[in-house]
Amino acid sequence: MKYPFSIPLLWFALLTGTPALSADYQTGVEASLRRDFARAFQEWEPLAQQGDASSQFQLGWLYMEGHGVQQDLEQGVKWYMRSAEQGYAFAQTALGRLYEGGRGVQQNYPMAYMWYSVAASSWDKDAHKDRDRVAQLMTSAQRTEGQQLIQKWNAGDRAQSLGVMDQ
Repeated sequence: MKYPFSIPLLWFALLTGTPALSADYQTGVEASLRRDFARAFQEWEPLAQQGDASSQFQLGWLYMEGHGVQQDLEQGVKWYMRSAEQGYAFAQTALGRLYEGGRGVQQNYPMAYMWYSVAASSWDKDAHKDRDRVAQLMTSAQRTEGQQLIQKWNAGDRAQSLGVMDQ
């Protein structure tokens, strides 16, 4: 089952980004709003390489959708992961959706549950609904596994909570 990324959520993320937005990030936002995704990529890619979580999230989206770049789900997941590991809730929710639907990653409800829960504990209010929805699809053993992943994440054991996933 696929869950397309929410367009209103994307626009909110584009417009808010990180508190200290650079001119290059804003230029990327403006280009994206004009649907000039190649230009947006040019603006965001250097910032993402420097570790900017908002730009990393945007690159993930561009790669996942094939906007301005050749679609590459592996690259999309990589950039979402980098952003999510920095606490960017929209990237965490996006990863939850990918794991729930098996897009770019193997379907994994406990991982989806973990990412939705992490995002819900940050500032993505919609992640609560997503977490509750995926919980209804899970077995008791999967819910236990999801809770263990959350505990490892909260304890700072990122490698263990992400399993064999390349970071």
